[in-house]
Amino acid sequence: MNTGEFTLTPNPHSGVDSPGSSVFDLPTQPGQPQASPGGNLRSTPGQSTELLASTPRDETSFVVISGGTGCNSICSAFGRAACYILPVSDDGGSSSEIIRVLGGPSIGDIRSRLVRLIPPTGPASPLEAIRMLLAYRLPANCTDRQARDEWRDIVEGRSNLWSGIPNDRKEMIRGFLVYFESEILKRAHKNFSFVNGSIGNYFLSAAQAFFRSLPSAIFLFSSITNSQANILPVIVTNHTVTIAAELENGERLVGQCEISHPVRQAPRIDISSESEPASPVDPLDGTLPRSRNVMFQSEGKDHYEPLGARISRLFYINAYGNEIHPAPNPDYLSSLSRYDVLVYSCGSLWTSIIPCLALKGVANGIARSRSFKAKILLLNSANDRETDGYSAVDYIRTIARTLNDGHHAQTYGGLSKADTTYPVSAFITHLVYLKGTTVEVDVRAITALGVQCVEVEGRVDERSKLPQFDAVSVAHVVHNILDNMRDE
Repeated sequence: MNTGEFTLTPNPHSGVDSPGSSVFDLPTQPGQPQASPGGNLRSTPGQSTELLASTPRDETSFVVISGGTGCNSICSAFGRAACYILPVSDDGGSSSEIIRVLGGPSIGDIRSRLVRLIPPTGPASPLEAIRMLLAYRLPANCTDRQARDEWRDIVEGRSNLWSGIPNDRKEMIRGFLVYFESEILKRAHKNFSFVNGSIGNYFLSAAQAFFRSLPSAIFLFSSITNSQANILPVIVTNHTVTIAAELENGERLVGQCEISHPVRQAPRIDISSESEPASPVDPLDGTLPRSRNVMFQSEGKDHYEPLGARISRLFYINAYGNEIHPAPNPDYLSSLSRYDVLVYSCGSLWTSIIPCLALKGVANGIARSRSFKAKILLLNSANDRETDGYSAVDYIRTIARTLNDGHHAQTYGGLSKADTTYPVSAFITHLVYLKGTTVEVDVRAITALGVQCVEVEGRVDERSKLPQFDAVSVAHVVHNILDNMRDE
């Protein structure tokens, strides 16, 4: 007799084999480094590490300022005692379509780092199955309908990507993907495209929208993947963050893609009507008109059309195109006084590093930090569209100028002119560059700025034939720097 009761059961038509137990083989991590009240990290007995083993070097902690892909290949150089500062202004790839339709901060760089920091496991591990799902990207070379059909298989639980994921994890992840789908359907008139879409981006975006908190979404992602990653968005907001660059010829470029890697697309008929942005309470509120950069692929950055002039400065703007000065994440500022080494990672200078520096309070935090033993810049092996024609001195001066400009308060009637201009060496103590780099390194000029130069041999990339940093060489050079400083 039917009593009207019902029970939730796994989808019998899923077509995939998912374990029923919530307990699965997460990698054990005894001796996870823990922060002491004084800010240094201590290790508990039995600590295991991948690269930095057997010496007090294991206790070294890092603040790493980077973008999404430039640092991914060297993350293991910093061990588990690292804090990653990431921008939230990327408007390319899958992030661009999410921002265009749903708004909110960009989460693509953060998702990329979260996936990279998932602990390695065996190929049959449920954790590896979760990693494969959240790292999966829908095809780029297909029609909108084909991409949408594959998305339907995933969100409805039929895709083989669910195979090996325990049912409780599966239904939790799928629940947020369903939530993402519902938010898309509410805005059906905007014709969301799933082409080249990242499943991890969809999950993280849904979690951010559900919790109304990007840090909470990062915590959820880290929890289900056991990454224990310490990732801080440079700005904590629920609104879209937009950067703009002013060139030396007066031209202004809006959005990271337009600055770094503009994507030219065929004209598209859009019958949707965008509502005017609301009067902002948060200075980042509202959404600028968005172009579709969904087809951007990072490999395309090797071939670029040079800018009309060099970039003179980078700044944040609101929905009306006016310059604003958002507050940096308080946890970011506090990290500058608690860790041992600051690293400006390799990657895009103006759109990955500078957005994390062009904020009030960051210059003081770096220059006056009593915990930093070294402040290291990893120099790119080649220039890109943003830095075409740059020498190593240009990289250093750009970072120092940005920090000093962001540090200075606005003046009123000639008052408040007593701001400190920090020397270059207050922000950068060491430049690490690759043997064979195509960027000019004038050791004498750099040394005159108070910055020590260190050459390192990296691996040669098969595609570009250029030297690249790898985790082993970075770990080695960083700890050599620290050892030499102890001996001085």
